[in-house]
This record gives sequence, structure tokens and C-alpha cells, in this order.
Amino acid sequence: MAGFDALAVLLTLTALFAYLNVHVLRLPTPIGVMLGGLALSLLLLVSGGAAAELARDWLATVPLDRVLMQGLLAFLLFAGALHVNLDDLRQNGLLILVLATLGVLVSTWLVGSGLYGLAGLFGLSLSYPAALLFGALISPTDPIAALGLLKRAGLARSLEAVITGESLFNDGVGVVVFSLILAGLEGAHTGVGEAFLREAVGGVALGLGLGFLAFYLLKRTDDYTTEVLITLALVTGGYALAGRLGSSGPLAMVAAGLLIGNHGRTLAMSPTTREHLDLFWAMLDEILNALLFVLMGLELLVIPFHPSTLLLLLLVVPLVLLARAISAGPSLLLLPGPRRLPGFWIMVWGGLRGGISVALALGLPDLPERPLLVALTYGVVVFSVLVQGLTLGRLARP
Repeated sequence: MAGFDALAVLLTLTALFAYLNVHVLRLPTPIGVMLGGLALSLLLLVSGGAAAELARDWLATVPLDRVLMQGLLAFLLFAGALHVNLDDLRQNGLLILVLATLGVLVSTWLVGSGLYGLAGLFGLSLSYPAALLFGALISPTDPIAALGLLKRAGLARSLEAVITGESLFNDGVGVVVFSLILAGLEGAHTGVGEAFLREAVGGVALGLGLGFLAFYLLKRTDDYTTEVLITLALVTGGYALAGRLGSSGPLAMVAAGLLIGNHGRTLAMSPTTREHLDLFWAMLDEILNALLFVLMGLELLVIPFHPSTLLLLLLVVPLVLLARAISAGPSLLLLPGPRRLPGFWIMVWGGLRGGISVALALGLPDLPERPLLVALTYGVVVFSVLVQGLTLGRLARP
């Protein structure tokens, strides 16, 4: 199927599921459209035949790993960071830094070690590096899932800032850890410090540099159409340049989005430009989020599930949550006293996994453990979005 035809099918399905969600389910849009995708996938799997094969062939033209990592992610991260208050991040900077770095490393080790032990109990062939690979791809909380659902959860402002800030930054660390483990698994060797500086620090530096350049151009322009085009060029050009330089494109977009969303909106834009820029990026964010969650639901058609995998998944889900609770432990000390314990549990339950984890799993090379890792990742993400996402608001209520 041609690229335009594939996009037409995806947009049509997304519009249909969004309509049904508004009139029937009345759930948050990401959850409602993902349920639509899952329901359609299950229907096709049960019916089998030519329809299921046709759907699989269509999915091959819109592979989630490339669509997200090389397309949607740049726009979604920039749009999310654009509306984050920098002062709120500064006030919780230490906690966000600890969770986005040490928290990811601790969770990677805990999940990987736990999965390695569980796989042995089930008689499944899984090497320890492959188990750690799963720990690395499932440990970062997904900014796309978090930003899409936290808006509706009614969290305290400081707590929302911590979860949002962590989710914006820890994916860069998670991707670096994932890449290093994968390189070791494939026999390649690279320096940990060098990789971290190039990807994480280099990505932030590139994002800030390009952000300041865009800020300069915005300040000298008073035409909202041109200024929206400048931000689009910043996102597309900046993400592509980061890939060429070997830096983290996601972190570059977060840094650029925070700069433009705070200093740029305040010092370089007229009220008319701010209004049009906010409306444009908010609408683009909603549409791309819906497209992504529908695509995640449809991916069920190509996920290799087996009975032993389903049984293992029942233990892996609580393992991931336990690792999240341990790695989020610093929040007990750094959150405000009166809301410390409730805030901690919201941190644990609100650590949503989403499209980034699925994209990393689907992008794995042809390793012997790949089918198992893909199935476990998809199962954890579906539980995270549907169960944790739907109940987070209740947990957040005093």
C-alpha cells in the first residue's frame, strides 16, 4: 500500500475511534482510541483469513518503530515541552535529575535481573544481557503517554511537574542505556562515558543552541505564520541534525521546547503569535497522539504471543511496578512532607509506559529473544496505558 493510502487508512480509523469514544466510551482520547485499535485487532485475529493478512500487510507500511522514532516523536516532545513551566521544573530539579538518571539505571537492573530469574523458572531461553535490554527499554516513563493523560488526572501542580519533567528527560537516558546494552549483545564495544556525553549532553546542548537561534529569529519577526514555520523548522531540522551528529534527538527537542515555551513565548512573541502558536501545537499534539495510540492498538496483529509468554507477563507487570517503586524511592525524601507518601504512590502508578518502549522493542534486530521481548513489552505497555492511565485520576484525589 502506498504511503499516502496508508496514512489515509490510519487517519480514517483514528477519526472513527475518536468519534465512538466521544459518543460512547467517553474516556480520555488516547485510551479510547487505543481501545478501538485493540478491539479491531482482536476482531481480525478471531476472524482470521484474508482480512487479517491484509491488515498485517498494511501495518508493514507504517512500522511503529520508524514512524515514532523517526517522525512523530520530534513533534510530540516539542509540543509537550512547549507547555511545561520551567520554574516548576527548577523547583523540583534535583528529584527530576535523580529519577531520570539513577532511577532508570536502578530500574533497568532490577527488571532485567528479575526477568532473567523468572524466565529460568518458566524454562525459557533468555540471556542476561537480553533481559537487561528489556529492563532498559521498559524503565523510562513515556512522555507521550504521561503528557496525554496527566492533564486529566487532576494532580497537584508540583507532583505533575515532577512526573512530567522526569518523563521528558528519562527517555534519553533510557535510549542510551538500551543502545549500549544492544551494542554489547551484538559484539560491538563503545565507551559508556563517551556515549552519554555524545547523546545526552550533546542532545541538550544542540537543542539549546538551536532554540536560541530560533528565539533570535522569533524576536525579530512579528508575523504569526512565519513564527509557526520557524518552530516547525526547529523541530524537523533540529531532530534530523541530532541524528546526523549522533546526539539525542528527543533530548534536543525537549530542551528547545522548554526554551521556546518559556523565554520565547514571554520575550519574543506578541499576544497574537502566542495564541496561534499555542493553538497550532496543541492541535497537532492531540492529533498525533491519537494517531500513535491507534497504531499501538493495531500492533496487536503482529505481536507474537504464546501461552508461556502470557503466564510470564502476569509476573512481569508487577515486577516492573516493583522496580518503579524502588527506583522512585528518592521521591519519599524529596517530596513535600504532608503529601510525601500519597505522592510517592502516585509517582509509582503514574510512571506510564507507552509508544517509546514498543518502538524500541519492535526495532530490535533479529535476536533469538526478540519475539519474547516484543510480546512482554507490548503487554506491559497495554496494562500501563489502560489500567494505570484509567485509575490514576482516582488515586490522585485526596
